[in-house]
Amino acid sequence: MSKKRTSRQTRAATKQNMHSRAPVMTMDAFSNPAARIGFGTLDLLQATEYPMTRMTQNYQLLTSLYRENWIIQNIISTIPNDMMRKWYDLRTSVAPEYLKQMTQLERRTQIRKKLLLGMYWGRLYGGAVGVILIKGHNDMSQPLSLDTIMPGSFLGLHILDRWNGVYPEGELVTDPEDPDFGLPMFYTVRNDETGTMVARVHHGRVIRFIGRELPWMEQVTEQYWGESEVEAIYEELTRRDNVAGDIAALTFRANINYQETDGLDQLLGSANAEIQRRFWNTLAAQSVMESNFGTRMINKGDAIHNTQYTFTGLPDVYDRVMMDVAGAARTPVTKLFGRSPAGMNSTGESDLKNYYDYIDGLRETELRGIIERLLPIMALSAWGRIPDDMDIDFPPMQTPDAKDVAEITERKSNAVLAAYQNDLIDAATAMQELKSLSDETGLYSKITDEAIEAGKGKFYSESRSMQDPMAGFSFPGSTGEADVGDGNEDPAAGEG
Repeated sequence: MSKKRTSRQTRAATKQNMHSRAPVMTMDAFSNPAARIGFGTLDLLQATEYPMTRMTQNYQLLTSLYRENWIIQNIISTIPNDMMRKWYDLRTSVAPEYLKQMTQLERRTQIRKKLLLGMYWGRLYGGAVGVILIKGHNDMSQPLSLDTIMPGSFLGLHILDRWNGVYPEGELVTDPEDPDFGLPMFYTVRNDETGTMVARVHHGRVIRFIGRELPWMEQVTEQYWGESEVEAIYEELTRRDNVAGDIAALTFRANINYQETDGLDQLLGSANAEIQRRFWNTLAAQSVMESNFGTRMINKGDAIHNTQYTFTGLPDVYDRVMMDVAGAARTPVTKLFGRSPAGMNSTGESDLKNYYDYIDGLRETELRGIIERLLPIMALSAWGRIPDDMDIDFPPMQTPDAKDVAEITERKSNAVLAAYQNDLIDAATAMQELKSLSDETGLYSKITDEAIEAGKGKFYSESRSMQDPMAGFSFPGSTGEADVGDGNEDPAAGEG
């Protein structure tokens, strides 16, 4: 009993000592106070701070930058324009006249322009919505049911940015199977002038557009919106504007004349106003004469000097600042500024290829979800039904020229032909492989399904043997095999 009490007292004392000890802060960092390098020293680098600004919430600044700065306008519009430049390809077995009806619906509702505007304001302000408008759906707080969409009822999208009267409510989507899981359940649309509620919209009737993604806590701080693109490039933009302004100011000082005048300090400091006025009049007269005749008259003993600035190195500085802005905007210099820097900073095909790969990725991760959400609604409005095989593809952003297409066609066609001639595939498979190249090369699209069906099981060696009139026959001494007769030969023939 005493041993148990002792062990309990020991554990209690140990626990009390653990709670009474002061917490010890540990840190892994480099520091050299003697050299003033590293953590905690009087180093200029250690004075660097990154305060939380949340510029996305500054509506006036973002709007002013967009209206006044052409670079901001290009940053906001370039990527969405490239994402929408090549529209999606609708893959379905419906007749061509139905595809024409879908195209007419897209034009009538201006769906491409509405999506562009949603991307614009989502990138500028960090958030925007496109409210799906359906004729006859007056209560927008109810979930959108596809069964209630009648032919000709889709009216397009109504685009609102986050500062234009649309406010997410606090209730969140709790269904993990819902694409909007973890996002607001409802959005309130208010009149900016009166503040009255215009509509309460269910999340199923809303297409969201945001800027850059944020961590969860920052997303909550931003009322479930994203970050403005301007916030990420603001520092680089201010550096570029200051460098450009300084370069422009230097042009006024590129050619300066200055005159040495004896007793100038006394003239400006102690002389009376009349003497100073005469001095300024003399300088003004000399300036006029220089402008008219290119000469200047001075007193004997005075001297005039000329200083010229060569601007050496400034283009390299400006190009580097320009490339920093382009890097922050995730857009090549050739797209953002409309020109390529000279020298080693020039951008070429590799930059555009990487950029177009990035755009292809954005279309898959961002635009595809929006299109697939709208497409069933548009199909019901245009056709009255949703085809089972309806799907979309995005054509690649960068398409090869005629020479590249010819080379690709030759190489891939030869590869298919080689496999067929070596009896690795039959004629049907070879024709299927060639037909699959039609989207990429524009050739072989006329291969019919009947021809493919007729080529099943037919190999190259069999077709060649059918073309040989002596196929299947062999002669003595030609292959080393015995001659096959009709069975009536004289067994003694050929003896002796």
